[in-house]
Amino acid sequence: MTGPVATEREVLGQRLIIAERFGVEVPTFQGEGPSCGHPAVFIRLSRCNLICTSCDTKETWDWSQFDPREVSTSQSVSDLVAWVLQSPVELVVITGGEPLLQQRNLVPLARRLLEEGRRVEFETNGTVLPDPTLLIDGVRFNVSPKLASFGMDEAKSIAPSVLRAFADSRRAVFKFVASSVADIHRIAELVDEHGLAPVWVMPEGTTAEAVTSTTRELADAVAARHWHLTTRLHVLAFAEPKGR
Repeated sequence: MTGPVATEREVLGQRLIIAERFGVEVPTFQGEGPSCGHPAVFIRLSRCNLICTSCDTKETWDWSQFDPREVSTSQSVSDLVAWVLQSPVELVVITGGEPLLQQRNLVPLARRLLEEGRRVEFETNGTVLPDPTLLIDGVRFNVSPKLASFGMDEAKSIAPSVLRAFADSRRAVFKFVASSVADIHRIAELVDEHGLAPVWVMPEGTTAEAVTSTTRELADAVAARHWHLTTRLHVLAFAEPKGR
């Protein structure tokens, strides 16, 4: 990739608010979606624009339960790149929270990672328009619109113009969390209304038993629509999935 050379002041100013990073010191996998099972390193950004009751990373936004000074840090793009490069793993997953709230400084991070031969997956809730400079080879968006069953008002979590922009980019997949067949019907409505493809469905659940049970409940309905079905590998593979 080519582009303007950043000044020293600009480089020093390129910082991100981080909740956690993992996968270098203790190796792990991407646990969901098209890259499920691929070795990966993770950078989890803090802050979110939604308040889903079923969220499993409330430490990124719920300041009634967490002190942001204790659960987040400011880290430079240069330090994050250096950390990633300690691992030979190709895939870097940038998640949240909602990472695109900080996309101004994600642009130089993605550029640096691509220059080092990595590929990048952003996990986003689909409510924030992506910067056009992120719509490039080597970058994919796993867009996960939040349904009402996930504990979020769809008037806030479903952003039609943003979903269409992701669909038109051809650099996004759409991954929905579902807890029942009723959710599958709602997903079908959104898919048809906004032209979303390809579609992945992931069972809701924070235990192996719940993930297995919900997978079996959803499988026939997902297969009937010729969509993709993904599991939650971290929940199944690790006794303590946090940070894995």
